[in-house]
Amino acid sequence: MRQPVFTGACVAIITPFTPDNKIDFEQFGKLIERQIAAGTDAICVCGTTGESATMSLEEHMEAVEYCVKKVNGRTKVVAGAGSNDTAAALKISLHAEAVGADALLSVTPYYNKATQKGLIQHYEYIADRVHTPIILYNVPSRTGCGFTAATYQHLSQHPNIIGVKEASGNFALITETRALCGDDFFIWSGNDDQVVPMMSLGAKGVISVVSNILPELTVKMTHLCLEGKYEEAAKLQIDTFDLASGLFAEVNPIPVKTASGMMGLCSGKMRLPLCEMSDEHTEALRKLLIKYNIPLKN
Repeated sequence: MRQPVFTGACVAIITPFTPDNKIDFEQFGKLIERQIAAGTDAICVCGTTGESATMSLEEHMEAVEYCVKKVNGRTKVVAGAGSNDTAAALKISLHAEAVGADALLSVTPYYNKATQKGLIQHYEYIADRVHTPIILYNVPSRTGCGFTAATYQHLSQHPNIIGVKEASGNFALITETRALCGDDFFIWSGNDDQVVPMMSLGAKGVISVVSNILPELTVKMTHLCLEGKYEEAAKLQIDTFDLASGLFAEVNPIPVKTASGMMGLCSGKMRLPLCEMSDEHTEALRKLLIKYNIPLKN
């Protein structure tokens, strides 16, 4: 039987940028070290929260390689490797595999979208050409394209496709997928406000935005679930609901990047078309960070 690449908390790590809009590798290294020190079970580099959509292929591959080398086996690395162009997705998948990523996170094709038949062909084309485990990524609110449970069942038969980051919020889909695919196709939550209920249905953990801000808490909550202590985990989920909501007050990763800037973890700079938060949301976010006793740089 297959094993999950990680269980527990995976941070969907932000990508810090310099004032002249280059990747700030010095600061990126500090963010990686902060996550490892917090006990984070995996780091997802160049995902949605990492602003991969505004990176060139060369920048994307450079960031993945840097992360793998910096981590140096101390935790798992999941490399964002999705695209709406199957050939491009294969290229960055092969590169991530070559530099030593532990898994590939492959979002559904966006904008041009795909039928279920097209999704199957897209993922089987990639999976036939790599050896690294593939985690599908279902986030139809961003891509306009989503999986059915029947498609999950079909793709789960491929030895290199091991599971999915589920961010649809559709619990009926999650339940049906568990019924059709059993224990050999792993699910991870893609929504920070649904970690505990999803893990109660058998999810193995979360690929988290909130973990950029509170990594220790995300680790604790997921590990309580893994130990079957759902009541304790649920209390953490409920107690931090307003923070999770605040970090999605505007499109991700605008709020988490803004919060990270307030904390002095990075400049907070984003690439267009992402832009600064509204003054109203910024002030509300600042108050939330203070409420949770999160140190701010000023």
